[in-house]
Amino acid sequence: MIPKSFFEDIESGRDLFEGKEPVIFLDYDGTLTPIVATPDLAVISPEMRSAVEELARHRKVSIVSGRATDDVRGKVGIEGIFYAGSHGFEIVDPQGQVTVNAEAKKIRTVIDDIYERLTQRVAHIPGALIEHVKYTVSCHYRLIPSEHFEEFQRIVDETLREYPKLRKTSGKKVFELRPRIDWDKGKAVDWILDVLAFDAQRQIALYVGDDTTDEDAFSVLKARGFGVLVADPPRDSAAQYVVRNVAQVKQVLESLIPPGE
Repeated sequence: MIPKSFFEDIESGRDLFEGKEPVIFLDYDGTLTPIVATPDLAVISPEMRSAVEELARHRKVSIVSGRATDDVRGKVGIEGIFYAGSHGFEIVDPQGQVTVNAEAKKIRTVIDDIYERLTQRVAHIPGALIEHVKYTVSCHYRLIPSEHFEEFQRIVDETLREYPKLRKTSGKKVFELRPRIDWDKGKAVDWILDVLAFDAQRQIALYVGDDTTDEDAFSVLKARGFGVLVADPPRDSAAQYVVRNVAQVKQVLESLIPPGE
């Protein structure tokens, strides 16, 4: 289903909450920062960081990213919030306590091994980038010329067949190699809500994200809140609402800060 426009359907989101306290989950790439050529260039702007920081003073905020937890935590640089990295396989709570999915921890050496194998096997392909994301591996092809894409995909698929404990999912110009475990961003959101003792009678949860990996989080919130997709043009999604870009994400966050604060 195509989501409705967040700003056209409700006035800055406030009508939807009906006096409930928002609990906010945010993706990083494509949500707090625009999509860029390589992951290292995705730097949150001072204005966006300020908006997230101000929101976190008044609301419960979590960052849920495909990036390694240390990476996204370092880039956002805000204390006192949850960070779920590697698609939720590792979560750091506001006090800095780290929780790692037990099954993912067991196959960390598999991640190390396939990362090394792929890095060597695609080294000759211009623009190919294999990123070690601690408990997953990201195979970026945004900068690969079109005539080399088929070879890159073939190498990724052939290599993956040698690692039955891993599976491939797709994102924006990236293949994600993840543990074949029943865990994703949606389950990470569920886990955080449990830790927060989420109460549907007085709270409402929302998740803002742009990629296919965020759909799991959109889906789990349907009974407890809603998702906001970042996409222009809008596309089919489990999210209830859509905004066009990162600038509009900032407007959404600002609308969630209590009036008068």
